[in-house]
Amino acid sequence: MLGILYLVIAVFWGSAVCSLFFPDMLDWAGRSFSGGKIKLCSLFLLLPAWVYTGVIPMTWLVYILSYALRSFENGMWYANLAVMGVFLISGVLIYVVRGVQRELRLPRAKSMALSAGEAVLLIFALYLSLRLFFTTFFVEGDTLYVGLSVFSDFSPHLGMIRSFSSGNNFPTTYSHFAGEDIKYHFMFQFLVGNLEYLGLRLDLAFNIPSVLGMVSTFLLLYVFAAKLTGKRAVGYLACLLFAFRSSFTVFRYLAEQTKGRGVWEAFTENSEFIGYTPNENWGLWNLNVYCNQRHLAFTLGVLLLVLIFFTPHLFAMVQRIRLEWGNVKRAERDGKKNGLLLRKERGGPVLQGVVAPTDQDPEKTEEEEAVGMPDEEDAEIPKRIKFFVRRSFFSAAGWSLGHPAMAAFAGLLLGALAFWNGAVTIAALLVLFIMAALSDHRLDYLVTALIAGALAVLQSMVFIEGSAVSTSFYYGFIAENRTVFGVIDYIFRLTGAALFVTAAAFLLGDAKERIMAAAFAAPFMFAFHMSLTADVTVNHKYIMISLMLFGILEAHVLLKLWEQKKFAMRAAAVFLVLLLSATGIFEYITVLNRNQKQNNLAFDTNAAVTAWIRENATAQDIFLTSNYALNHVVLGGAMLYSGWQYFAWSAGYDTAYRDGQVRMMYEAESVQELSGLIEQNNIRFIIVDHDNRTSGDYEVREDVIASAYEPVYTQDEGDWKLTIYDVEKPLFSK
Repeated sequence: MLGILYLVIAVFWGSAVCSLFFPDMLDWAGRSFSGGKIKLCSLFLLLPAWVYTGVIPMTWLVYILSYALRSFENGMWYANLAVMGVFLISGVLIYVVRGVQRELRLPRAKSMALSAGEAVLLIFALYLSLRLFFTTFFVEGDTLYVGLSVFSDFSPHLGMIRSFSSGNNFPTTYSHFAGEDIKYHFMFQFLVGNLEYLGLRLDLAFNIPSVLGMVSTFLLLYVFAAKLTGKRAVGYLACLLFAFRSSFTVFRYLAEQTKGRGVWEAFTENSEFIGYTPNENWGLWNLNVYCNQRHLAFTLGVLLLVLIFFTPHLFAMVQRIRLEWGNVKRAERDGKKNGLLLRKERGGPVLQGVVAPTDQDPEKTEEEEAVGMPDEEDAEIPKRIKFFVRRSFFSAAGWSLGHPAMAAFAGLLLGALAFWNGAVTIAALLVLFIMAALSDHRLDYLVTALIAGALAVLQSMVFIEGSAVSTSFYYGFIAENRTVFGVIDYIFRLTGAALFVTAAAFLLGDAKERIMAAAFAAPFMFAFHMSLTADVTVNHKYIMISLMLFGILEAHVLLKLWEQKKFAMRAAAVFLVLLLSATGIFEYITVLNRNQKQNNLAFDTNAAVTAWIRENATAQDIFLTSNYALNHVVLGGAMLYSGWQYFAWSAGYDTAYRDGQVRMMYEAESVQELSGLIEQNNIRFIIVDHDNRTSGDYEVREDVIASAYEPVYTQDEGDWKLTIYDVEKPLFSK
């Protein structure tokens, strides 16, 4: 099938590009960031890198070319054939040329070998991803099943997907607020719509990229954690903590069970999300988020890949300054031992002869001058801080350009994500900003930030009228009491034991781990202090990203406990693993229980109204409807004038104005009034159905609509009758 071929070509091209620009990537899995040997399966790094390097730019190019060919009947078809052909041929040429030049390096069988732990991790990641995604969205026979925990968010997602696969949605508009600009990140939906357009069944088109992205995230998290700490076990634990979040929720829930209900029964049979913080009962913090927001699951791995690129810069600076400081201390010791004077220079201490400097302080004793000891008030810690600042911020290595190709590559990837999932782009730049302050080769960070920022701004200028975001200070996120202590209490209830283990990791870690902890905290702090949208709840993605990264540090603490080889320490490690993951495991079971087949929403894939819309309407045809969430009209790819308001409102659209227009159009008392409003709002089709007739927001004047326009589709009878009117077929003289 062409859809599968599309993905294969994308990954193949990604492998060719990585081999061209990063020929040594094959070796990255063999060493930690500190330079120590660590044997990781190289494919755990290479395959995700190939996926992102190929799929993201290839999909963008197909979109751009499809946009350019939008006036042609089969513009997307031509765009796909052209891009697939170019990517296939260019990928082959890269391999051939590098082979002729004898510069081609292929993964060795030894480096691709899986350890037992890595095999378990791969099976775990595949099983978890397949189970979650195919439980919440699948086709069986002629029925599409949409999970009870995801159907709400899937309303705009499926609407956008179908607008691309059958509606030629160029210029792109939002399916639940048609006719205006597109503020919502839509490129993952375009990828899925394009795969369906190329012949993949809808559930496969949606689930296969979701699985690719989620598994890539797990693998890159493992690689990053193992390289950061030099321990594979930390990678395994970090993946476990990423999948199953920390909170005390499950323990409080079990404590509230009435007598007579067993703990095991309460743990395994629950099908409602339990929450003791605001919106936690939405499933806001658990694996359901990745089922709901497939674009987030797909793009998280890009952030981890970029961190793998840049972390060596941070380690290089820490190791350089540690070495230079060691030289300082050795010089001081040698000076004291040999009775030599120590002269301070910008580049560090230099041993001199016995002749005293001309600016010698006569107040100092001979012994103090001889050994270069600081004054009593010049304490060791302030001295080290001064040295660190001087050698970090005022050294050539700190501001040099280390790997410009890598920096540009990372900038292109992050910039390209702006309309896949903008939160990941912002979170990555926040983490990199903190790392840059304490790394060598800061110009690499600057190149990445400039390219990513420029691409994001360019996309916003193309797709969005006005400002892309509305930035404002908003302290406290969604804590009930947005005071300092109220927020601390909220974080404690939200994160549970992870809060204390992360604090322990910071206190017990070395300089590199403390710097990384500060960098990992940047998205978390951003979420609690800033708002970019009308609904600050969407900041939860930044918090989840920080918690994923904090999990690496927590895993390292757990491993250190285990390595003590004392029974009490190992028992404490096991207890903490259970304490940190219990709520997440409970919520995973809840997701599965809540999305059992009998609970899911079922839709006929051959529904007549869905087929009619796909055959007779395009993405330029705006439907006046009730405020639909997910139904057969949405599955047809209908572009709704005003769908369920939350989706458009949280994306920044003025839903209140359109609510008023909807009411006026449905309540219009004359054909002339109706036609004027219809023309003003660029409506093509009007739907009158049960939702309109029972609406509490207006009283529909179906008689006026029926006397004004010709009905082009009708189904059912009585109150459940659904009629589509075509405004281009008026029954009156204009």
